[in-house]
Amino acid sequence: MNFVDELSVHFVRVAEVAAIAAAKTMGRGDRKLADRKAVEAMRQELNKTELSGTIVIGEGERDKAPMLYIGEKVGMPANKRSSYPRVDIAVDPLEGTNLCATGSPNAIAVIAASELGGLLHAPDIYMDKIVVGPSNKDNIDINAPVEDNLKAMAKGLNRDVEDLVIVVLDRERHRELIDKIRKAGARIKLISDGDLCAGIAAALRGTGIHALMGVGGAPEGVLTAAAVKCINGGIQTKLFPFKTGDDDRIKKMGIRGGFKKVYHADDLAPGNNIVFAASGVTPGDLLKGVRFFGGGYRVNSIVMTCTPTIKTAKFIENVTIDAPGRIPVSLY
Repeated sequence: MNFVDELSVHFVRVAEVAAIAAAKTMGRGDRKLADRKAVEAMRQELNKTELSGTIVIGEGERDKAPMLYIGEKVGMPANKRSSYPRVDIAVDPLEGTNLCATGSPNAIAVIAASELGGLLHAPDIYMDKIVVGPSNKDNIDINAPVEDNLKAMAKGLNRDVEDLVIVVLDRERHRELIDKIRKAGARIKLISDGDLCAGIAAALRGTGIHALMGVGGAPEGVLTAAAVKCINGGIQTKLFPFKTGDDDRIKKMGIRGGFKKVYHADDLAPGNNIVFAASGVTPGDLLKGVRFFGGGYRVNSIVMTCTPTIKTAKFIENVTIDAPGRIPVSLY
């Protein structure tokens, strides 16, 4: 088993345990509790994995929540990490903390990795994004008018603009974008949170979602790009100035081009070898949520890989029965 395949097996388990921990808090109205449980479970599982990892994209800084922090070293055992593959790791232990806290759809647990330098060390600010599937990866232009992009997407799919479904975060900053999409005639699916999940769904065939458009988190943009690269989708982004000091932050991180530079998948996730895994926490468009039964659980996940010679994506359903008098089983 090669490095990417071996890591993908481990990362499915890492995403699963985070999803299970978060799902146990679903609907309790405590987003910080849900996030903390997911972070703790993910960290513990990562430190059981034979790798020498560095967190280059963590989560929680904007909300002062618990986090796997940037620069944190993970892997097992700590005194032997130097003998294991060295990888950069991006995580979002609970994408959609509000979704989990309210029992709403599309909360997921996410992890991705690449060789050193294989993932952009994105500042925790905002990013304007367009994400599409393989048919339209070469048809979008984030600097073009919204109507032109929608026409190009429709042509790439051999459809009318009116057939398109565009996902947009329901935020005040998107009022103008929403108006332009509606004026062009496309349909819109507004979401309260979770543009990472929506971006992956937009890049996958058969989800009924044709694009994600709008401003969301930059770290989530890098995670989305890692997934998109594995399935040959398309993504274009630009860092988005949202508050005072954002310009200084990107300069301190050594990012050149400011807020005008356009990033593609290979800019955000330049690594030759990428592993991406996500597990559903609550039921959603991409993944089913965790289901508990009689001491066991069922978890629905997706794992994607990218190497110089092959790209893969597959859905996995893991059923574990772990109750008195029953035999633990794991079905893939």
